[in-house]
Amino acid sequence: MAVLPSINFYNLNKGIITKSTGSWYQVLLENGELQECRIVGKLRLEDLKTTNPVAVGDEVMVGPDEEGRGLIKAVLPRRNCVIRQSPRRKRDMHLLAANVDQAVLITTVIEPNLKQGFIDRFLLMTEPYNIPTIIVFNKADIYDEEALEIFGGLKVLYESIGYEVLLVSAETGQGIAELRELLRSKTTLVSGQSGVGKSTLINAVEPELDLRTGDLSDYSGKGQHTTTFAEMFQLSFGGFIIDTPGIKMLAFNNLSPLDVAHNFREIFEKSSECRFGGQCLHKNEPKCAVKEAIETGEISPLRYMNYLAILDDVENQNAWEIHDL
Repeated sequence: MAVLPSINFYNLNKGIITKSTGSWYQVLLENGELQECRIVGKLRLEDLKTTNPVAVGDEVMVGPDEEGRGLIKAVLPRRNCVIRQSPRRKRDMHLLAANVDQAVLITTVIEPNLKQGFIDRFLLMTEPYNIPTIIVFNKADIYDEEALEIFGGLKVLYESIGYEVLLVSAETGQGIAELRELLRSKTTLVSGQSGVGKSTLINAVEPELDLRTGDLSDYSGKGQHTTTFAEMFQLSFGGFIIDTPGIKMLAFNNLSPLDVAHNFREIFEKSSECRFGGQCLHKNEPKCAVKEAIETGEISPLRYMNYLAILDDVENQNAWEIHDL
């Protein structure tokens, strides 16, 4: 179930969680007021086991506790959610956001250098829930000829399998108007690795937000976290964005090997031609149409390499868990 039974909804107000700080949640009520709320008892949703029972974007019913403070008493059914493996508790899942219309992954080719495998890992987080994802390459103003060539190749690759790809610059304004239109009137999860300029780009899209930004670490060349908790912001031109903490890594203890195979779009589409159909993992199976498509260039070898790396992670993780039990 998605809501607690035996709740008298006539005494409650409906709202949306706009900020999560661990034990307290900021809720935007239908009348426009913001209310700080806690969670009643040990609220858990039966269909999803996560380290946090609710997240930014969740629609909730709230009421006062004995001391007059806000109390979340029920969570309404979700349209979708975005979850990831908990960075602290490796066997658990963490709920990033709920009820989103689309996701925007912000990355860059340089400063910090591109980790292309991260793109495919992020897509594997949104694809199982059919959440449209836009890949935005930031910092175009510092791309040299080699960086532009890399971007061009990735743009062709991801657009060929149905993802929208943008090249933008928060510094010069390149692509900002186009990105703003894509965000208009939608609830968008915005994410990316630390250092890609996520907060700076959001400020360029909506200057009134004035989010805190940070520089790359001089010592490591890696980004420093400037967003601590997920938070939803209303856009002046319509819609909401959910700003999330920078992600260092993504693992998938919630997925099976077949889940991985079924959520790489072009691999799943080609799998119908495999000898073992939807049960083929496209590794060493005979008469595998996916491997044949890689040899002919129909499927990107780069995507396939990332697929194998994730598949290996999932298989080893599952084997470790079975052995541990």
